[in-house]
Amino acid sequence: MGREFVELFDHWAESYDETVAGKDLEYQEVFMNYEQILHKVADLVHGNVVEFGTGTGNLTQMLLEKGCSVVGVEPSAAMRKIASKKMPHLTILDGDFLSFQLNGPIDAFVSTYAFHHLENSEKANAISKYSTLLTTGGKVVFADTVFRSKDEKEIFIQEAKNKHYLSLAQDLETEYYTTIPILESMFHSNGFSAEFKQLNRYVWLIDAEKL
Repeated sequence: MGREFVELFDHWAESYDETVAGKDLEYQEVFMNYEQILHKVADLVHGNVVEFGTGTGNLTQMLLEKGCSVVGVEPSAAMRKIASKKMPHLTILDGDFLSFQLNGPIDAFVSTYAFHHLENSEKANAISKYSTLLTTGGKVVFADTVFRSKDEKEIFIQEAKNKHYLSLAQDLETEYYTTIPILESMFHSNGFSAEFKQLNRYVWLIDAEKL
């Protein structure tokens, strides 16, 4: 359920904003156009929004600035602490993509750089759950590293190894990065339309609407 990565994020919390700003050479391409990626997600939603993996609150701030009512869901205590300092009046729950509490109707579920923490079976369960919670027109808008195929994923792993980006290579091998056809099938089978748009070499925008 992604909880196996919580310790990693507790350790990463203090330097997370530096990493997404491109100061970690290995992950520069992963986080290229980071601010624009967050804006793309924020621009597609409105109303009552649940954000999974709030991290240090960068997307959250954009959602609040555009007038959304936001409930943050973040399993890392260290990340929650940093986000709470930035936004002391925001509700940030200890939860994850499958375990969270809601009070009232939801217009959208959003997330950036986090859905890959779920195995494919868990991703399918999560999407099924969102389908039951959203009314017609409700949205799931995620931005995450996704690959066109398993072969493409292997190419990226080998490329990272060739560059001696060993942390990135290990990340790509051990986390649960999936492919567009698999995600597309999950959304369609749960009553969503889904569009995929590439935002950098690694990250795709997933824009799914409940039919």
